[in-house]
Amino acid sequence: MSQAKVRAKASKTGMQASARSKPRVWAAQWIGRRHMMFKYAGQSMPAPLYRKEFTLNGAVRHATLHICGLGFYVARINGRRVGDRVLDPSASQYDRRVRYVTYDVTDMLRAGVNAIGVTLGSGWYNGHTVEFWNLDRAVWRDYPKLILELEVRLESGKKFRLASDGSWRVAEGPILFDGLRNGEHYDARAERPGWDKPGYDDGAWEQAAIVPGPGGVLEPQLAPPCRVMKTLTPVSLRKLESGAVIYDMGQNMAGWALLRVSGPAGTQITLRYAERLNAEGDLDIAGMDRFIESGEFQTDRYTLKGQGDELWEPGFTYHGFQYVRVEGLPGKPSLDTIRGRVVHTSFDEVGGVATSSETLNRLQDCARWAYVGNFVGFPTDCPHREKNGWTGDAHLAAETGLLNFGAGAAYGEWLDSIADCQRPSGQVPAIVPCAGWGYNWGSGPAWDSALILIPWYIYLYTGDRSHIDRLYPAMARYVHYLGTLATHHIVHFGLGDWCAVDGSRMAPSALTSTAYYYVDTCLLARFATLTGRNQEAAAFEALAVRIRRAFNAAFYHGDGRYADGQMTALACAVYQGLVEDDQRPAVVARLVEAVEANDGKVDFGILGAKYVPRVLAENGHAELALRLFTQPAFPGWAHWLQDGATTLRENWNNSDSQNHIMFGDISACLYSYFAGIVPDPMRPGFKHVTLRPHLVDGLDWVKAWHRAPAGIIRSAWKRAGRKVTFDVTLPEGTRGALVLPDGSRATLDSGSRRVTWPL
Repeated sequence: MSQAKVRAKASKTGMQASARSKPRVWAAQWIGRRHMMFKYAGQSMPAPLYRKEFTLNGAVRHATLHICGLGFYVARINGRRVGDRVLDPSASQYDRRVRYVTYDVTDMLRAGVNAIGVTLGSGWYNGHTVEFWNLDRAVWRDYPKLILELEVRLESGKKFRLASDGSWRVAEGPILFDGLRNGEHYDARAERPGWDKPGYDDGAWEQAAIVPGPGGVLEPQLAPPCRVMKTLTPVSLRKLESGAVIYDMGQNMAGWALLRVSGPAGTQITLRYAERLNAEGDLDIAGMDRFIESGEFQTDRYTLKGQGDELWEPGFTYHGFQYVRVEGLPGKPSLDTIRGRVVHTSFDEVGGVATSSETLNRLQDCARWAYVGNFVGFPTDCPHREKNGWTGDAHLAAETGLLNFGAGAAYGEWLDSIADCQRPSGQVPAIVPCAGWGYNWGSGPAWDSALILIPWYIYLYTGDRSHIDRLYPAMARYVHYLGTLATHHIVHFGLGDWCAVDGSRMAPSALTSTAYYYVDTCLLARFATLTGRNQEAAAFEALAVRIRRAFNAAFYHGDGRYADGQMTALACAVYQGLVEDDQRPAVVARLVEAVEANDGKVDFGILGAKYVPRVLAENGHAELALRLFTQPAFPGWAHWLQDGATTLRENWNNSDSQNHIMFGDISACLYSYFAGIVPDPMRPGFKHVTLRPHLVDGLDWVKAWHRAPAGIIRSAWKRAGRKVTFDVTLPEGTRGALVLPDGSRATLDSGSRRVTWPL
């Protein structure tokens, strides 16, 4: 069976077996090795190989494999890899929830003797190295373990089941070390040829032990898996005086290097990864490894077996990088020595946008690369230093994700992990998965609101309200928890406008935290109504009124000024719906004055980056929003491009991470304002489409598409002489309207339409 066919059937079968209301009954047992936590305490732990032979008495009609290998697994049947998933299964709170994957493996089996083999990696489950976030002290942590069931129906009609149990055999394989944030060490001399085929002599292998599972409920993985999505050729190489070779992939990315090498047995090749170079042209990881307290940082090692051309890539770790430093190469290096393997969650692409501005197009590319590089199984902050599921980064970029990619299912599983982390009080941590770190710092409403905002965005863009239905109790507990933090309805706890240009001019965190408290409460009122909880809806509505009054009493000083007039403070009040209607024009005017007085340069952090451009565009100042995005001076998005950015960055001054997504709402703004594809809160999932493109000086044309549940929406406009031509398309069965520059509306039916407007 081709890998594509295995992949397609695995996806289809997984969906069919995925009903949450019908948990699968397992005959299999969790298996591992005996007393490994004591044997390997403080030492590296080779990745185990598990194998089992079995006999099928006839031809195979249909066969299904159900598997969960923790932390990661690779399954093989009769010498062939099952599927093309990598870094599988996706991480979860393993003591609460564990995910398994289902494959159709019919074409991989045969009558007679068969063999199945599984290699396990540590992943998020077995954090055996020490780092800042306490993964090594997670309550679920244990040596890699496996549960597996193979169900076979023969052409004769007879059924056969193979289940993991104590009869399986286990041994150590050639992966000597794998650490999620450290790297992978592979000794090809330790390979066991034929171990995954029938007839292999495993007499010297240990008998597997039946072990406790991780504790969580086994459920099917619904989200698309991680895969190798692209393979990049280096754009250049340079040999250092030390003999090491620096390869430039030309793109900041998440993934790893594929190595092609030949040489004597025992030769060790070391690959180190980084996203920038120092003044000497060598890797620069200054500060990027500061949270890794044991083991090397982003380092893979491969030891040759000395048998001609050898091809190798790691499978149980990933890195964030643009540059690879290769040490120990025998012979002359070439561009064919390595390839860059781009790895991320295998979303469907559901949108694209382009403009007449090369700057905007480059920033759109940066945003998309940053988004996928920070979605390797779940949304993260960066793919190198941390790989953590920071909640604030996730919700700030969620609209960008949903307009560009089919990310709803992946978000849904990560949202379950947030709920699994929730304390009885309603508190949630700043990072998910969480081993206990992040409840009392790094969190707060501007981060925690991911639990509420992301389900709302999924519903708004796709019409899928299942996450609201499922998570409503957790959301309600969280809003009640915020009430315990509030003093007269003002919440002082939490991070504020993180990574602001100048911390001394940052908007008060109490202002932004309270604003999210208000938004969360308003959304809970909506969700309560949606789910038939009318009494709760009334209570949340009344609470929202009290929060709004308290917010304005605390932070509004009249004449359009909130707090000390910071851009974020002004835009936050407008964007979050806290400004009284008669004061809105004055507040917007203050914001315009602040941006213009700063020569169109940003003066905010990640929260302001969401609010300010949107408030400007929504209130008749789209040209100023465009100026914020495209002006080349420091600080600003376009300034990063002058430094060679291929992804978005963590700080306006280019320091620290070069691949962060938290400033990534710029992509959503291109769709929503410049192309005009705007979801309707009253008719979620683009059931009715309103296209409201903003014609701005500085752009001659914009075109975008987005695949809504009903089909593809297209919106394009172009200046031609003294007129503007709008070309729009709605999917079959969908109606909508095109809002023209004077505010009038042209009715749209399904299909394509061209509208010309005089300038």
